[in-house]
Amino acid sequence: MDVVDTWTGRTACLLQEAMRMTNEAFAEHLGISVRTISRWHSAPEMTHRIEVQQILDTAYDRAGEAVRKRFALLARPPEEMTQAQALRVAISIVVRGAEVLLVCRRGSDALTWQFPAGVVKPGAAAEAVAVQETHSETGVHCSVRQHLGGRLHPQTGVLADYYLCDHLMGEAENRDSLENADVQWVPISALPRFIPADRIYPPILEALEATA
Repeated sequence: MDVVDTWTGRTACLLQEAMRMTNEAFAEHLGISVRTISRWHSAPEMTHRIEVQQILDTAYDRAGEAVRKRFALLARPPEEMTQAQALRVAISIVVRGAEVLLVCRRGSDALTWQFPAGVVKPGAAAEAVAVQETHSETGVHCSVRQHLGGRLHPQTGVLADYYLCDHLMGEAENRDSLENADVQWVPISALPRFIPADRIYPPILEALEATA
């Protein structure tokens, strides 16, 4: 993709992801407000006014080749994705006071800390899957507070929807010992010790900073 005909909330956020910038860094880079960036994440279908189109054109033109390649990959139409990339998951960011819920996944050669997640089957509501899978995996009941946005996950290649959730009841326990090695409430301030900050979807960090 050498030219973007019209910038939307979605494509602007994909450029941000390709540049691997937080909302704050992207806002500073473009010379606009952080609140505007947050609005793009919540309104992916919006079309930007002409001045913003020009700002995004300039940012894209000045980006390096690696950024443009990542952007082209992220912006591919769904029909061009592989079967694995077409998978959709709902990811829960469950907060309890100043803590966030994590699960420790068993991988082929390593353990990795992640947020609870589940595959969204055709016809299912991602928001409901986020709540149901959290309880199934951890025994924790939660409710969705806010949809934080979605993206093509850079590590797994699946379509991911992120939901900020509030803890309602239940202690964390490992209810899927085949899939997970552990389940823990982790202080939000200590989250980067479990998941590197550069691997966390920027709106998650922004939401957790506002919560803590």
